[in-house]
Amino acid sequence: ALEANRKLVEGRRVRLEQDVSDTDKYGRRLRYVYVDGIFVNAELVRQGLAYAQAYPPDTKYQDHLEAMEAEARQEARGLWTK
Repeated sequence: ALEANRKLVEGRRVRLEQDVSDTDKYGRRLRYVYVDGIFVNAELVRQGLAYAQAYPPDTKYQDHLEAMEAEARQEARGLWTK
Protein backbone atom coordinates (compact mmCIF):
# COMPACT_ATOMS: atom_id res chain seq x y z
CA ALA A 1 0.00 0.00 0.00
CA LEU A 2 2.82 2.39 0.82
CA GLU A 3 4.43 1.96 -2.59
CA ALA A 4 1.09 2.22 -4.44
CA ASN A 5 0.25 5.40 -2.53
CA ARG A 6 3.67 6.83 -3.32
CA LYS A 7 3.19 6.13 -7.04
CA LEU A 8 -0.18 7.88 -6.98
CA VAL A 9 0.80 11.04 -5.10
CA GLU A 10 4.55 11.58 -4.97
CA GLY A 11 5.60 14.77 -6.72
CA ARG A 12 2.03 15.68 -7.62
CA ARG A 13 -0.30 18.38 -6.41
CA VAL A 14 -2.92 16.84 -4.15
CA ARG A 15 -6.26 18.13 -2.94
CA LEU A 16 -7.28 17.25 0.61
CA GLU A 17 -10.88 17.13 1.81
CA GLN A 18 -11.88 17.09 5.46
CA ASP A 19 -14.99 15.21 6.61
CA VAL A 20 -16.17 15.94 10.18
CA SER A 21 -13.07 15.48 12.34
CA ASP A 22 -9.75 17.24 11.92
CA THR A 23 -7.70 14.51 13.60
CA ASP A 24 -8.14 11.03 15.05
CA LYS A 25 -7.52 10.05 18.66
CA TYR A 26 -3.79 9.69 17.88
CA GLY A 27 -3.53 13.21 16.49
CA ARG A 28 -3.27 12.08 12.86
CA ARG A 29 -4.87 14.45 10.37
CA LEU A 30 -7.90 12.85 8.69
CA ARG A 31 -8.42 13.69 5.03
CA TYR A 32 -9.72 12.32 1.76
CA VAL A 33 -6.97 12.62 -0.86
CA TYR A 34 -7.37 13.45 -4.55
CA VAL A 35 -4.75 13.71 -7.27
CA ASP A 36 -5.35 14.20 -10.99
CA GLY A 37 -9.05 13.38 -10.57
CA ILE A 38 -8.34 10.14 -8.68
CA PHE A 39 -9.85 9.57 -5.22
CA VAL A 40 -6.70 8.04 -3.73
CA ASN A 41 -8.38 6.55 -0.65
CA ALA A 42 -10.87 4.67 -2.84
CA GLU A 43 -8.23 3.61 -5.36
CA LEU A 44 -6.13 1.94 -2.68
CA VAL A 45 -9.22 0.09 -1.43
CA ARG A 46 -10.19 -0.87 -5.02
CA GLN A 47 -6.73 -2.35 -5.56
CA GLY A 48 -7.14 -4.41 -2.39
CA LEU A 49 -4.36 -2.52 -0.62
CA ALA A 50 -6.50 -0.96 2.12
CA TYR A 51 -9.66 -1.72 4.05
CA ALA A 52 -12.87 0.30 3.86
CA GLN A 53 -12.76 0.87 7.61
CA ALA A 54 -15.34 3.31 8.98
CA TYR A 55 -14.29 5.85 11.60
CA PRO A 56 -17.50 7.61 12.65
CA PRO A 57 -18.43 10.36 12.42
CA ASP A 58 -16.17 10.58 9.33
CA THR A 59 -18.22 8.44 6.96
CA LYS A 60 -19.03 10.76 4.04
CA TYR A 61 -17.78 8.28 1.41
CA GLN A 62 -18.19 5.05 3.35
CA ASP A 63 -20.70 3.53 0.91
CA HIS A 64 -18.35 4.17 -2.00
CA LEU A 65 -15.35 2.78 -0.14
CA GLU A 66 -17.30 -0.35 0.81
CA ALA A 67 -18.30 -0.82 -2.83
CA MET A 68 -14.62 -0.60 -3.83
CA GLU A 69 -13.73 -3.18 -1.18
CA ALA A 70 -16.47 -5.51 -2.43
CA GLU A 71 -15.06 -5.18 -5.95
CA ALA A 72 -11.53 -5.97 -4.71
CA ARG A 73 -12.84 -9.01 -2.84
CA GLN A 74 -14.81 -10.25 -5.84
CA GLU A 75 -11.79 -9.82 -8.12
CA ALA A 76 -9.41 -11.29 -5.49
CA ARG A 77 -7.10 -8.28 -5.52
CA GLY A 78 -4.41 -7.48 -2.95
CA LEU A 79 -5.55 -8.42 0.54
CA TRP A 80 -8.25 -10.57 -0.96
CA THR A 81 -5.99 -12.76 -3.14
CA LYS A 82 -6.97 -16.39 -2.77
